[in-house]
Amino acid sequence: MAQALIQPIITLGQLGGFGGRVLRSFVAGRWSGQEFMAQAATVASRCFLPVVLTIGPFGAVIGVQGMVILDLFSAHRLLSSLLSIFMIRELGPVLAAVLVAAQAGSSFAAELGAMRIKEEIDATAVMAVDPIGWHVVPRVLAMALVVPLLTTVANAFGVLGGYAVAVGLYGQSHGVFVAHLAENIGVYDLVASAFKGLVYGLLVGLIATWKGYNASGGAEGVGRAVNDTVVASVMFILVFNYLLSSLLFGSSS
Repeated sequence: MAQALIQPIITLGQLGGFGGRVLRSFVAGRWSGQEFMAQAATVASRCFLPVVLTIGPFGAVIGVQGMVILDLFSAHRLLSSLLSIFMIRELGPVLAAVLVAAQAGSSFAAELGAMRIKEEIDATAVMAVDPIGWHVVPRVLAMALVVPLLTTVANAFGVLGGYAVAVGLYGQSHGVFVAHLAENIGVYDLVASAFKGLVYGLLVGLIATWKGYNASGGAEGVGRAVNDTVVASVMFILVFNYLLSSLLFGSSS
């Protein structure tokens, strides 16, 4: 019982220690910029389509349900206000990060886990090359770069999905939709949304590489690392989303 209560604290400490090693390797410059760009391109190519195909319908659903709710108050013109707050401040960053965790985060865990099982990471260390700097830092940086970009894309397609419903299906004026959208969303909201994506990208990158880097137990261990990566990433994203929303938007109401 006591071990079960202490284990989450131990896990956080281990993750924090791993993050410290990653930071030291990054600051020392023991990482490849070319590998970083290659990993970033891979993450972007793998995750762009899932993000677009998922977020667009979410925006459309918010448009449909929002119209039903706002119809009770004869306030259809406020749909873009509702959509912008939900999508840009909350759903865009969260859903983009969750999809990246499921697609690219699991891939990173599997790749590093396979390297660990095949002793490729140990071989890197034997050749006097920092394995954290060579294998981990580029992947974490790739996540930190790509997730904010995909968050911006998610926001755009989410709003576009709501626009299609409001203007295309319900006949709302284009000018009214855009005017209320611009009234409620400014540069601060867009930057804060991208910042959320940056934090989530770092979290997913650290969790995925940590799980993969420390995998053990053969193929079963690699599968467990992949599963743990997705579960832990989603949990951390949701917890940090509350904290960041409170910090960034809590005093704006």
